[in-house]
Amino acid sequence: MKRLWTPAWIARHVAMVVLVVGFLGLGWWQLSRAAGGNALSWGYAVEWPVFAAFVLFVWWRELRHTLRSAPGDAPAGPTTTEPADRVAVATPSATPTGVRRPVRVSRAPATPVDGADDADLAAYNRYLAWLNANPGARPGDYPG
Repeated sequence: MKRLWTPAWIARHVAMVVLVVGFLGLGWWQLSRAAGGNALSWGYAVEWPVFAAFVLFVWWRELRHTLRSAPGDAPAGPTTTEPADRVAVATPSATPTGVRRPVRVSRAPATPVDGADDADLAAYNRYLAWLNANPGARPGDYPG
């Protein structure tokens, strides 16, 4: 429960109370205007309490998320990129973050299954290569 009394959470609690009270007050104001004969205010009289309910929903969801996470959990960030021989030995209590380095895969152009080249595909690739070589050109400027 101490996690809910940090300065960031105190600001969230205060913002939630201010927003809910403000939205309900605006709903009451619109309800009094609607009772006075303003037909458009009936929609706003319903809308403002819905906004207050949404604020309560988001606050409650974030509260539950914080309480369910482990106290020492930090947001997942980038992992170290140092070689294994230069990384300090981790303590047994350290837990992996689940973030791993991406696997590098070399890409080779795909060959057609039957071994024959597609003429339309080759023409389209020439067109793309020309667009890449002429970055300021428009597609209508293509000479081919």
